[in-house]
Amino acid sequence: MNRLRIKHSTGFHYGGDVTASYNEARMLPVSADGQLVLYSHVEILPISSQHNYVDYWGSRVSSFEVLTPHRELSLTATSLVEVRPRVHTSEKLDWQALTALAETATSYMEQTKQTRRTDPPDEVIALAAEIAGRSSSPCDAALEICTAIGDSVQYMQGFTGVTSTAKEAWEQRKGVCQDITHLALGALRSVGIPARYVSGYLHPKPDAAIGETIAGESHAWVEWFCGEWRGFDPTNLIDIGDRHVMVGRGRDYNDVPPLRGVYAGPYGSKLFVTVEITKEA
Repeated sequence: MNRLRIKHSTGFHYGGDVTASYNEARMLPVSADGQLVLYSHVEILPISSQHNYVDYWGSRVSSFEVLTPHRELSLTATSLVEVRPRVHTSEKLDWQALTALAETATSYMEQTKQTRRTDPPDEVIALAAEIAGRSSSPCDAALEICTAIGDSVQYMQGFTGVTSTAKEAWEQRKGVCQDITHLALGALRSVGIPARYVSGYLHPKPDAAIGETIAGESHAWVEWFCGEWRGFDPTNLIDIGDRHVMVGRGRDYNDVPPLRGVYAGPYGSKLFVTVEITKEA
């Protein structure tokens, strides 16, 4: 078990006085299988009224508006989370059983549909089909598909942007965790395996000392359904474990951005982001 303290600061510097801004933040983790939230709080400056709710996908949302002139919007989310290794059952469905079970609930069916961001290129569709075609277990096929995607795309910043699609990332064969996750989702969905996007954090140093603070960043990985939801990190080619902290789930990044909004004021804004992760136990 790890006890992790996460401090995530983000916001915008504006090019002049903004008269009003309307925003949503998804920066606070939820208690779920494998993790327990001990403390969480988000501070918003300038001070504003906010409305907190849980969205359709189960993410905690802070919705707020700032109606006084401001040149900077700043949010700091602080959380303390206990994270335990996930246990995967050995039970494996065949393809026919998965198809029948996946049709029993909307939560499965809606994660088989491609989005603009996950729509895979033909090469990825062929790769997934080849793996699925020789595997009697969709669980085994899903793991091999995600591993193949992770092996094929080099993690490198600067080649894609927040609006990039799976096809664009595959063409470059370079991208960040968001791109690799979108590609894995597209590949899994193309062979009928329900799969969802997960946003959160990954402690980057497995052997960190107690009390050591490490610079981190937001992270993304995939979960697929094959009788139960199973998580995997295709960027790092590892199972989801006690260094992963989940914040939100959805169909793709568009369902779980840490911060988004609109504002009235001069054109141009600059995003800033820092993440610090401290192992406390």
